[in-house]
Amino acid sequence: MAFQKPKGTQDLLPGTIEKWQYLEQVARDLCRRYNFKEIRTPIFEYTELFQRGVGETTDIVEKEMYTFEDKGKRSITLRPEGTAGIARAYVENKLYSDPDVTKLYYIGPMFRYEQPQAGRYRQLHQFGVEAFGSEDPALDAEIIALGYSFYQEVGIRGVTVEINSVATPQIRAQFREQLIAYLQPMKEELCKDCQSRLERNPLRVLDCKIDSHRFGDAPSLLDHLDDYAAKHFEAVKAALHEMEIPFVVNPRMVRGLDYYTYTAFEYKAAGIGAIDTIGGGGRYSGLVRDIGGGDQSGVGLGLGLERTLLLLETQEVELSLSAPLDVYLIPMGEEAEKKAVSLLHQLRSQGIAAEKDYMGRKMKAQFKAADRALARYAAIIGEDELNNGVVALKEMATGEQQSVPFDQLAIKLKQ
Repeated sequence: MAFQKPKGTQDLLPGTIEKWQYLEQVARDLCRRYNFKEIRTPIFEYTELFQRGVGETTDIVEKEMYTFEDKGKRSITLRPEGTAGIARAYVENKLYSDPDVTKLYYIGPMFRYEQPQAGRYRQLHQFGVEAFGSEDPALDAEIIALGYSFYQEVGIRGVTVEINSVATPQIRAQFREQLIAYLQPMKEELCKDCQSRLERNPLRVLDCKIDSHRFGDAPSLLDHLDDYAAKHFEAVKAALHEMEIPFVVNPRMVRGLDYYTYTAFEYKAAGIGAIDTIGGGGRYSGLVRDIGGGDQSGVGLGLGLERTLLLLETQEVELSLSAPLDVYLIPMGEEAEKKAVSLLHQLRSQGIAAEKDYMGRKMKAQFKAADRALARYAAIIGEDELNNGVVALKEMATGEQQSVPFDQLAIKLKQ
């Protein structure tokens, strides 16, 4: 029987994984500059965490979660998003005792049962950040800027930032009846999902990708903000202007998670299919409290790495991937093989990426292997080289060759 990977998953093979590593390197360096520290949480949590944190009427909880019962009869869910688990870790490990803002980032897989499409998988990967302990709107703007900088630094063009204020649950509850009154006359014309959401979560109707064209004159939540929400939103916009981060206000953008309050934002880019959202996030003022913590506000984002890579491919962006190998050793003869084994270990111990042939091939075939490995140099060890204590070091790009003593090879390769 020939086994195949499950639908909606992918094998990340050599030749492709280097692109993933590059994105992760950019993300880590960006977080270092923004003073975010890495956190790693389990890829599965108790199901109730996502029901309480994400929201029972969201698409994620209703239709997309991978949930199962373990041997202890406990309901377990593979994490569909990162924020709820990070917030749980923040509370459980008492990170709120830090007098400063707690700034965390993560990179890892998420799991959602949905129909695979361009850049969207059932096992997906996200780079995300979360900051807890401050309601300062400048922090919202900082995180928006971090995400925008990530796309710029990996070389993606044409990314736009859309922002909105989704206020508070109390304000949304007051707005709800007006929105239902607007949507009710067109209920039968809406898609099945929107018909279901209309009574239970009407704001999510405005975010529908199928029916969005119908809502041009829909009432705006921005017209119902209280003084605090309005001032907070204006301060976010002012901070983005100060940083010269381009954005547009989209009053119908609500995101797909119930925990958002005040600022919500998305990054969009054309060229990867019907769904153009490639990342997003927002502020959540009640999430920590809802999962058993104190009244700590947070703000964060999640960026899809699959969609990022698809955009890079679509835009034909050449990534700055370094050559994976510094030197390929080519020993000729039994004694040279013995020397190559020790030399290979010495080079690797000094930080040199090195490899040798293990197939017993002739010199010409070994040179071809060095070329396939994108080695910068080939180091030939024959009888004459052994007698003189040197390697014949050949630069693969130019063909230039020189003799280098064994004990000087690492120094030469580092230059």
